[in-house]
Amino acid sequence: MLLKILLLIIYFAVLIGIGLYCRKHATDVNGFVLGGRSVGPWLTAFAYGTSYFSAVVFVGYAGQFGWKYGISATWAGIGNAVIGSLLAWVILGRRTRIMSQHLDSATMPQFFGERFGSPSLKIGASVIIFVFLVPYTASLYNGLSRLFEMAFHIDYAWCILIMAVLTAIYVIAGGYMATAINDFIQGMIMLVGIVIIILAVIQSKGGFMAAMDGLAKVNDSTVSNTPGIFASFFGPDPLNLLFVVILTSLGTWGLPQMVQKFYAIDNEESIKKGTIISTVFALVVSGGCYFLGGFGRLFSDQLDIEANGFDSIIPTMLSNLPSILIALVVILVLSASMSTLSSLVIASSSTLTIDFLKDNFIKKMSEKSQVLCIRILILVFIAISSVLALIQYRSNITFIAQLMGVSWGALAGAFLAPFLYSLYGKWVTKASCWACFIFGSLLMVANIFFRPYFPTIIQSPINCGAIAMLAGFIIVPVVSLITPKPDPTLVDNSFACYEKEVMVKQKTSLKDAD
Repeated sequence: MLLKILLLIIYFAVLIGIGLYCRKHATDVNGFVLGGRSVGPWLTAFAYGTSYFSAVVFVGYAGQFGWKYGISATWAGIGNAVIGSLLAWVILGRRTRIMSQHLDSATMPQFFGERFGSPSLKIGASVIIFVFLVPYTASLYNGLSRLFEMAFHIDYAWCILIMAVLTAIYVIAGGYMATAINDFIQGMIMLVGIVIIILAVIQSKGGFMAAMDGLAKVNDSTVSNTPGIFASFFGPDPLNLLFVVILTSLGTWGLPQMVQKFYAIDNEESIKKGTIISTVFALVVSGGCYFLGGFGRLFSDQLDIEANGFDSIIPTMLSNLPSILIALVVILVLSASMSTLSSLVIASSSTLTIDFLKDNFIKKMSEKSQVLCIRILILVFIAISSVLALIQYRSNITFIAQLMGVSWGALAGAFLAPFLYSLYGKWVTKASCWACFIFGSLLMVANIFFRPYFPTIIQSPINCGAIAMLAGFIIVPVVSLITPKPDPTLVDNSFACYEKEVMVKQKTSLKDAD
């Protein structure tokens, strides 16, 4: 216990020290929210990865889907690496950085407002972000609490308080730059930690081949009568597994806290390096989490899923590890959760300040006032999500994956298609954005309150969220086709950034200078 506490104290001291050190970068809005758009490839890639993966993945998704699909759940991790990281950086990274700077936008709602010349679109997007980021944030606390209770036997409320206070200190002090540096440290812990934990857990079951053999012998007639199905390539339910891959991989393309990372990249070379780093990070961390969760049924003699839920699977798998490894697990999941929480609170508070309060309710808001407002709203957002986490803990909504599915489904369903099309297509209309905003958010709200009336295949928030995202790719073109065309001058101004000529070195281009 002394070793666990000592490691935590050192970890907390480093986080707070970095937050205080980075105060000089957080004196204006651009510095506080985007780090002055001068963040290098390693920091950006790790910020992207650590914001992507949290206790929601490690405790919630890995446990639940590893139990349901066996070793085939690893496909979700592979999808996260290829679609959620590699393709996201290739397709979105460069164009997002160029157009967001050209439009002088620091947030996703601000991007929509400037791209379509619509203050109302900006306000609508900011409201959706604030409302649906709250349940996601609450889910972070829940996953962390399971591990803290296992390792330290302390009350859940203290887990929430510790995480909330520490995150608030370093984010409020240092803004995005403090978050990015801490994300790098947290990311290194996650990379090393997940590899060590996987090896330790598999070794506890006699090694890889013995663990796979044991998994192949698991028989659950309520799921499938096929022998060895949980050790198979596609598992017992490939269709529902596909929905998980879509939501958790493609969903990142429309999440404001993820896309905003591209706003802060400093140069072209950083995008190339960041793409590789981010993909490898996702493959190790996410692939490792789902791979680990796939062995959950080997611990069925220690589990009571009906009483404790799927969120108890991973903590149970880790409960018999040596103290030093349990301490590593706690810091690993704490790192993942705090990095995601810091990203969420910056995204939500900056959105409310820049896109909702400024100009609409507070006229002529100075840079200093905006930064102060963002800091105050960070406290408010953390407080609201903490209270919701406590309420959720005592309610019937006990699955982390359920909360994340609602949040991701609504945000990505509302923003993914409009944002992607807006980066590449001049034909996108303001009405099509509104249609997607309304459809994605209302579909997920309806799924919460009227779930029994939904078709069986989309009753799950995971499946419903995936459908919301995919539907956007049809809604935007169809609505754009039947609604008034956008102002050509406004569109040409937005896309002028891609036509701007720049001087590059010979190693970048083979063409001789004129």
